[in-house]
Amino acid sequence: MKNLTTGKIWLFAIGQYGWALLSGIISNWLVYFYQPDIASKSAVQILFIPQGRIFLGIVTVIGAITAIGRIFDAFTDPWIASLSDKCKSKNGRRIPFLKLASIPLAISTFLVFMAPVGRTSWINAVWLFVLVMVYYLAITAYCTPYTALIPELGHTQEQRLNISTVISLTFIIGMATAYAAPVIWGVFEPSMGRIPAMRTAFGILSSIALICLLVPVFAIREKDYVTAVPVEGSAFSSMVKTFRNKDFRIFVGSDVLYWIALTMFQTGLPFFVTSLLGLQESMATVYFVLMTALSLVFYIPINIIAKKVGKKKLVLTAFFLFSGTYLYTTFLGSGLGISPEAQGYILAIAAALPMAIFGILPQAMVADISQSDSIATGENREGMFYAARTFAFKLGQSVSMLVFTGIVTIGAVNGTGYRIAAGTAAVVCLLGGIVLFGFNEKKINNSIAQANKEYRI
Repeated sequence: MKNLTTGKIWLFAIGQYGWALLSGIISNWLVYFYQPDIASKSAVQILFIPQGRIFLGIVTVIGAITAIGRIFDAFTDPWIASLSDKCKSKNGRRIPFLKLASIPLAISTFLVFMAPVGRTSWINAVWLFVLVMVYYLAITAYCTPYTALIPELGHTQEQRLNISTVISLTFIIGMATAYAAPVIWGVFEPSMGRIPAMRTAFGILSSIALICLLVPVFAIREKDYVTAVPVEGSAFSSMVKTFRNKDFRIFVGSDVLYWIALTMFQTGLPFFVTSLLGLQESMATVYFVLMTALSLVFYIPINIIAKKVGKKKLVLTAFFLFSGTYLYTTFLGSGLGISPEAQGYILAIAAALPMAIFGILPQAMVADISQSDSIATGENREGMFYAARTFAFKLGQSVSMLVFTGIVTIGAVNGTGYRIAAGTAAVVCLLGGIVLFGFNEKKINNSIAQANKEYRI
């Protein structure tokens, strides 16, 4: 089997840029578009769906739709992973799924924002619900096989860490590009109006993403690099076997808490900027781009340090740094003695290092766990390991969206709900770090090292 060259790694990573861009559009701007804050409403933002807490007195329409979408997404992960693990296509187990999912993923992302009725209507809510379900099915069909390729294309721990580093880079750039949407719609807004300008921006970004999604489809000949044998059995039985791995359960537990916290923070960032700091929405782009640029500075050092001290220690550090950052967010705009702009810059700087660590290392940790499990069981269930991870954290994200969209309606005028959301994220992130203490990285590394030694003998 061939080893993936540096050039091929970058071509593979372009696919990550594509789906990160689309994911960033949905995670950063969906709530902002359909449940705008006071600042956005003053910019003549149309309210397309019913607002307020209308289900059980605590759940908003957008909160219910996004939560159901995440739950649907979580339950389709094992199904897609099982199909991918069992796939017997002549083009490999993963690439055919990437090819099939690319176009529906890009189109559904754009159509999510194309509510058919130009006023508040339940028809728009139904439209949004259907398109969100299509989006989540398509992104699962792309991302689950894509991430399963990481341990398959990387034949050693060093190769897998290198792949994880590069795709983390393209992921964070993709997310930063998504945050640039206000800059793009700001160009078109004077001539088009706010809503057409926003839709134009999302259409441009979705088109760019589609091209990127297709790059690994045509650039990577999977069977040149992968020899894995298709796995037999149902999705449920494969999922059960996957969760029998104790260290994987611990990792997933901490990962779920991280994603709950991150989802609250990521969804809330545009609101933190406009409602808490009182700045223009375009400043959210400035801060996220700054976070991205600074995090890139840490990529090479993290890669080097992780090989020397292990991944666990760095991820633990990131948990505690992020928790402190989220706690700081609760005080934004509340008289810290510095200008609102400076408060935003401090937030961006504080988040850069943990963002880089979480961007690189968790993917590599799952790859190590799946290889170690494969050594112990003789089964290649890489797809299911990544699906099991996403199954768990997406359930957590669904809870996060319900909580966030409900909490932020508290004290909507003075931003109290946004502060509560940030504080909640800080506590949840701290708990994630505590859970990770039980992860036995040494045992996993020893298992892989012993297998490699026996292979060379």
